[in-house]
Amino acid sequence: MTNSEVHPNNAKVQELYETAKKCIGIYGVAGAIVLATLIVVAVLHGPVSTFMWVRAGLLLAVAPMLHRLAVRASQGSRPSLDRLRTVTTVLPIAIVVIDLIPGVCPGWYAALQGVSALALIAVAVITRRRALDGASPTSS
Repeated sequence: MTNSEVHPNNAKVQELYETAKKCIGIYGVAGAIVLATLIVVAVLHGPVSTFMWVRAGLLLAVAPMLHRLAVRASQGSRPSLDRLRTVTTVLPIAIVVIDLIPGVCPGWYAALQGVSALALIAVAVITRRRALDGASPTSS
């Protein structure tokens, strides 16, 4: 690819980042749904635990950070792209592995968290596209 093809202002590069930002938005919405469902279950006196509350809150709180990383990466920040790649690779694995531990959380909770993990997997795949490799030349 030529330098103009991988420039951060290239339409293909920006399209990839826009798709990543949409997936991060889906992750955030899924996180909000998990938290809202948890509230409903608690109000109906269903089984909820401190672990479920903390995890739902933390995973939802990560969404704005991921969005900011995607915005900065789309502006050419290589460190932001690298962080986005790392977090969106590691976090879905952590979500799924914890969900697979028997007795940690109910099936409905694990399923909803799994949906949010799928959105992050999409971001991990998108951010590893060859078009983005040379599009983030800055070190800031």
